[in-house]
Amino acid sequence: MNRALQVLLPLGLVALGALGAVAMIKSRSKPEVREFAVHVPLVRVLSVELRDVQLIVTSQGTVSPRTESTLLGEVAGRVTWVAPSFASGGFFEESDVLLKIDSADYRQAVVQARAAVAQAELRLAREQAEADVARDEWSDLGQGTPPPLTLREPQLADAAAALAAARAGLDQTERNLERTEIRAPYAGRIRRKQVDVGQYVTPGTPLVTIYAVDSAEIRLPLPDDELAFVDLPLGYRGESDRPSGPRVVLRARFAGRTHEWKGQIVRTEGEIDPRSRMIHAVVRVADPYARGGDPERPPLAVGLYVDAEILGRVARQVAVVPRSALRGENQVLVVSDEDRLHFRTVEILRTTHDEVIVSSGLEAGERICLSQLAAVTEGMRVRTAAETS
Repeated sequence: MNRALQVLLPLGLVALGALGAVAMIKSRSKPEVREFAVHVPLVRVLSVELRDVQLIVTSQGTVSPRTESTLLGEVAGRVTWVAPSFASGGFFEESDVLLKIDSADYRQAVVQARAAVAQAELRLAREQAEADVARDEWSDLGQGTPPPLTLREPQLADAAAALAAARAGLDQTERNLERTEIRAPYAGRIRRKQVDVGQYVTPGTPLVTIYAVDSAEIRLPLPDDELAFVDLPLGYRGESDRPSGPRVVLRARFAGRTHEWKGQIVRTEGEIDPRSRMIHAVVRVADPYARGGDPERPPLAVGLYVDAEILGRVARQVAVVPRSALRGENQVLVVSDEDRLHFRTVEILRTTHDEVIVSSGLEAGERICLSQLAAVTEGMRVRTAAETS
């Protein structure tokens, strides 16, 4: 009896467990069946607009004078007077006297030279009178052709030469007297004075450095890849009239404000910089010290550092898109009417820090993708946000 119980009890327990498992399997709920959802990314798009674009080339430079001169002493003497404006930064007009050198010795030299001229004129007149007398006497007494010495021709030539030398000496002394007054060759400004009252100067002594104020110039370095966007007056041999260059807008910050001037490129320099491989264009600004329309604008002073915007060529019917729209070097993603992405190769005219100018490959009204996507396949479906124009 006990042996039978030991066998039947485990079998009963196993049977009960099996029945419980079957009951649990039959009573469980069926799993919910869900459909697979495809994720369609949302992207920003830009509607392409074709328009004419004024190309701008930027550069920087420092203002320099168009004409600068160092005036040298041409006569010796002591400086006796300087003009009130004879100081660094002083303005003057053309032919203004800037300084004077002691002229007493030169005035005396002029008087002596005039006396020498008068004596030479008297001698020539005397020789002429004696030659006339000799000619008359030969006509009355002589026969044949008179010799030159009889007619005093050598004496006349010597007297005439002495008179010419005396007059040349007078001209020289008068010029030396004029040179005791140092006059401005043009309207300008003093950059640096090098002498003052009481100083003794000799011929060749630097007196003052000046520059003209009728116009100022700025050298603008331009890299080779920017030259295609501007029409520079290159200047060829044999061409006397150079074409006028593009207009330039100059800006500089002074006393907490940004000010603006207008200029024009007038020439390019004669060589390419061997180190930077850049060509330099020269901008000229007329009347840089005039107030202009803004009474608070400072003068375009020599040494001022300016930013320049050169108005270049006009690109016709091009598309301007953000640089973020580029995929690789020359591809964009075009969103079709069915909201699918397609790769498009375009021709890029110019790339700036923020924008890309596309010359061909896009049509007006087409939409391009601006969003950055991790993975893109040809024909991929997308959702579009509000269009950007």
